Amino acid sequence: MSLFHIGMSLQEFAIALARTLEKKGIGVILTGGAVVAIYSEGKYVSKDVDFISSEDHEVIKAAMIELGFESRGKDFFHPESPFSVEFPGYALMIGMEPMKPAGKLKEEGFALKLLSPTQCVMDRLSAYYHWKDPQSLEQAILVAQAQPIKLKQIKEWSESEGMIDRYEAFLRALRDKR
Repeated sequence: MSLFHIGMSLQEFAIALARTLEKKGIGVILTGGAVVAIYSEGKYVSKDVDFISSEDHEVIKAAMIELGFESRGKDFFHPESPFSVEFPGYALMIGMEPMKPAGKLKEEGFALKLLSPTQCVMDRLSAYYHWKDPQSLEQAILVAQAQPIKLKQIKEWSESEGMIDRYEAFLRALRDKR
């Protein structure tokens, strides 16, 4: 029987894949829209799973193919899963700042590393700040509405990014949605 199946939730899929990769010596950190989907409690839907890993991409590719994934461009697809998988980088960066993942999802003796709710909001705000992406602002708001976040930390990070004006816009939008 396959590790993956069509009926798996995004969270179940991410945990199963991360656990399996860890057994192969490949550590991963869940980032991106999948984290938004998890923290927004389903208000945002993602069909892709982004993992950061310091492992060599060829090692990752070989492991993914061994698990039944097909490599197409930068993404991996499994015939028994609706989710695509990407490994977009080697280091966890939010804007210009390197980060350590502060979130964990625990299941049956395994802890999936991921962004904390605060880091997830910062990650989404980074796209809003630097690329003026309104969808990323909406995603940041969804997470901020559903999870406890540290506004002081987000403000300090926003100041270091030179984006305090956009941080204020985020706060206004968040207040307007409550």
